[in-house]
Amino acid sequence: MRVALFVTCLADTMFPTAAVATVRLLERLGHTVVFPEAQTCCGQMHVNTGYPAEALPLVRRHVRTFAPYDVVVAPSGSCVGSVRHQHASVARRAGDERLAARAEEVARRTFELSEFLVDVLGVTDVGAYYPHRVTYHPTCHSLRMLRVGEKPLRLLRAVRGLELVELPQAEQCCGFGGTFAVKNADTSTAMLADKLRHVLATGADVCAAGDSSCLMHIGGGLSRLRAGVRTVHLAEILAATEGSETVDVGRRTAVRP
Repeated sequence: MRVALFVTCLADTMFPTAAVATVRLLERLGHTVVFPEAQTCCGQMHVNTGYPAEALPLVRRHVRTFAPYDVVVAPSGSCVGSVRHQHASVARRAGDERLAARAEEVARRTFELSEFLVDVLGVTDVGAYYPHRVTYHPTCHSLRMLRVGEKPLRLLRAVRGLELVELPQAEQCCGFGGTFAVKNADTSTAMLADKLRHVLATGADVCAAGDSSCLMHIGGGLSRLRAGVRTVHLAEILAATEGSETVDVGRRTAVRP
């Protein structure tokens, strides 16, 4: 299958290992991955902060860039959520019904990594090896907008050497929420403190998630605590194989103070 990688801004600029791991994983499973170079921000930040008019050119560009591809995959529930739940509405608000229809068509072919693996490819065992004790944080957009449910956990349970530990109060937000963490810093910090307490209670070596944004927030908190717990994107774990450098790729993911 020929897959277009929707890399997302955060992966492109700050956490490229998640994108590289996505490519490595999909190629290992026998698929061709292409990177449409015309892609830019999907516009989620603009919509979420009340600037739908400014998001419109980004939606138009996203649709034009990814329309030629049968399948689009991103290592981010947040950005895929924007494509599915915001793009068409932004176009309709601007009175562009043709763009809205094209946006809906692209959205139907756009998948977060775990749902692509499980729902489209029908795969749960991707041949990964990751000998660490791991807990999983289900990010808000993947949980509530995409409703990926147990898919990431099913993938993690099939990883050889991995001990999966349940995260207490897993469905609670970590407090990032994009600009929420900036505009409501005190509330965000309190929510993060709760999340960190639950992560540490698991005794895990690694906290995994499907969104680099949440991992950045959680990883920053863990590093300030000197907790010794790393944050690693789901794609990096699934891409890891025995004897490969990706087995310990999480060292590069944590945010340092």
